[in-house]
Amino acid sequence: MAERAAPAPRIARFGRTERAAHWSLAIAFFVLTATGACLYFPTFALMLPRPQAKAIHLDAAIGLGVALVALVLVGDRRALRRTARDLDGFTRDEVRFVTGAAARAWHGEDAPPQGRFNGGQKLNAAVTLGLMVVLAVSGVLLWYGERDTRFRFAGSVHVHDIATMVVILLVCGHLYLALFHPTTRDALDGMTRGDVDRAWARRHHPRWVAEVEAAEAQERAATTSPLPAGSRTSPSAP
Repeated sequence: MAERAAPAPRIARFGRTERAAHWSLAIAFFVLTATGACLYFPTFALMLPRPQAKAIHLDAAIGLGVALVALVLVGDRRALRRTARDLDGFTRDEVRFVTGAAARAWHGEDAPPQGRFNGGQKLNAAVTLGLMVVLAVSGVLLWYGERDTRFRFAGSVHVHDIATMVVILLVCGHLYLALFHPTTRDALDGMTRGDVDRAWARRHHPRWVAEVEAAEAQERAATTSPLPAGSRTSPSAP
């Protein structure tokens, strides 16, 4: 009997469409932040004239929207739907992951088992999505208010600024975990090469890895199972 093949040392995490959406958002964020700083701080305005910064800021926001719509239309919609399902809702263990973060950092306790996304990643995604909507609505009001005074609301600037500051804090935390934190920086491979180390994934996302390995085992069993007795070819009679 042939030996059963061992699982690959790496496990697929994100497809091309998911990675393209992530990097579109990342590039747009840095362009929007840089041009927004030129609009907000007089010192930065010396490096890039305000009218030019405003034009680039608007173009980057529109470009992000076009890129995301294009990915939905021509990209891997099945992968996007899977990611949306995986991010939707919180299990009890995911809630415990978020509420017990401080205690784990202090006492070094083990995290409850997580799926493809842990509770912190789900919370970050939900807050980021909500802030993107706030930034888009307040940004449209700021832009259109310059052309029609009926849409010029004093609070739009403050809402836009506060949402921007919160997004910057979230991104700073995201960058720290992805680039510097020793236990989580391996996750960056998922957004660069599409897969991650299986042993790392088993430690941090055991429920997800168990699901993937169960599906892999079923696939291997289906491809290596012997043919039914009735379908075997009999040797020809002499």
